[in-house]
Amino acid sequence: MVQKSARPYIFINSAMSADGKLSTFERKQVKISGAADFERVDELRAGSDAVMVGIGTMLSDNPSLTVKSEDRRKARVSKGLDENPVRVIADSFARTPTDADIFKKGAGKKIIVVSRCAPREKTDALSRLPDTKVIFAGTERVDLEEMAVLLKNEGIERLMVEGGATLNYGLISAGLADELMIFVGNMIIGGKTAPTFADGDGFPEEGIKKLELTDFEKIGDGILLTWKVKNE
Repeated sequence: MVQKSARPYIFINSAMSADGKLSTFERKQVKISGAADFERVDELRAGSDAVMVGIGTMLSDNPSLTVKSEDRRKARVSKGLDENPVRVIADSFARTPTDADIFKKGAGKKIIVVSRCAPREKTDALSRLPDTKVIFAGTERVDLEEMAVLLKNEGIERLMVEGGATLNYGLISAGLADELMIFVGNMIIGGKTAPTFADGDGFPEEGIKKLELTDFEKIGDGILLTWKVKNE
């Protein structure tokens, strides 16, 4: 396990339905939280060095991952920072489209983390985009531990993760997630194939990850739960 001092502080922020779903079985994004929670998320982004999603979220939602508030962007600039945190995509095979919104909306750096078997023509195309860097971690898939060390070397101390389910599970199972902030909304989505907060292979009974509840807050018709991940 990578020592905490060798990697960023990593927290996962997510919104899920009361039955633990991130979206429908069609992988269509659902508005689970409201305006108050959107403001909270924007504040978290503004206070982070980088924001990361996995390639599944990138392809299904095409998020810009920008700070929406002009005041928060100005506050970052006044501190000598870019308007937006570094935007990071975990993308084993370099499938991130070169016309994705992260390349078109908002100023700031982008990092695409790929495996060493990603097609050269795709990594070259991404590398040519303005303010974009491709880094290699892992042979056949992105090695999340290696990635975490490389991101620390890029000056990233506080990393916010916004999904999806596969990336969440990968970080938690590797002992890389320090904190979870989960907004639970007032709806049932259902569907045995709909993504949950943490998909992947799952833990055996003896390996189930334990959490410590550190805070809870009612926001609108939902509740925000904050958990510390026990990585001992």
